[in-house]
Amino acid sequence: MKFSRGLLCLFLSLTFIGLTGILHVRGAEKSGETYGNGKITITLATGTPGSLGLVKSLAGPFCAKNNCRIRWINMGSGESLEALKAGQADIIMVHAPDAEKKAVNAGWAVNRQLIGGNEFFILGPASDPAGIRGLSSVTEAYKKIAEAGALFFTRNDNSGTHKKEMMIWEMAGIKPSDPWYVATNTFMEPTLKRADDEKGYFMTDSSTYYAIKQGVKNLEILLRGDLVLVNVYHIMSVPEEKRKGDISRLLTGFIGFVISDEGQRIIREFGIPEYGVPLYMDAKQAGSAAK
Repeated sequence: MKFSRGLLCLFLSLTFIGLTGILHVRGAEKSGETYGNGKITITLATGTPGSLGLVKSLAGPFCAKNNCRIRWINMGSGESLEALKAGQADIIMVHAPDAEKKAVNAGWAVNRQLIGGNEFFILGPASDPAGIRGLSSVTEAYKKIAEAGALFFTRNDNSGTHKKEMMIWEMAGIKPSDPWYVATNTFMEPTLKRADDEKGYFMTDSSTYYAIKQGVKNLEILLRGDLVLVNVYHIMSVPEEKRKGDISRLLTGFIGFVISDEGQRIIREFGIPEYGVPLYMDAKQAGSAAK
């Protein structure tokens, strides 16, 4: 690996070795869940951090102290950003940095804060028909996949994962197309499962992979560690003028909680009680890995 990798490498290696169970991932449920019993409800849109349970772990202590509820909606980063802009979400946790910055510059998103991250893996069948095993550059890997016409699955859903994937194709100077490039138009887990069933290549985040890896029979990690594959998450909210009074106070308070020592401890320890390893890096680790 060519990037700052000490903590990231340890984090991923321990996860690979120590994870022995399977987290409950809710697939494509858009409705999500509600946590807490307070009078005021914060609507939070995100994907994997919600489906893996991180949002629930953060919402519990915050709602208990602030007499509120957090309603999680299961949306990828693109949909989450759209929901924030439309006023359908109060807060979002996303991993689409360019789109996030545009939202802040446009004025309909504020208080953007780094909260943590994980890494993307390029998975493929053991036979590796494109011959990407051993490469250190994801752009070179994508070129070889395209040259071989090897089956590749894309979420094609405007999520942070899809945005990252399309950025890599652009860096590689390739416009992927049928018949080898297959769009699922759905979330991470069902796309990974389909890629596994059909023995195709796929880019997944490390947290989801480890959450369901016991059920992954035909794919393995063929490439990891390229700086481009570091995956950072930010939290952001609607502007104060859109949410006045107590709700505005709670939005500021929740973001403050997530980036506080307590919130960051929850993030970097998430998964350890059940599996002995973390599923996410905290903001300090993610920021260091991305340098």
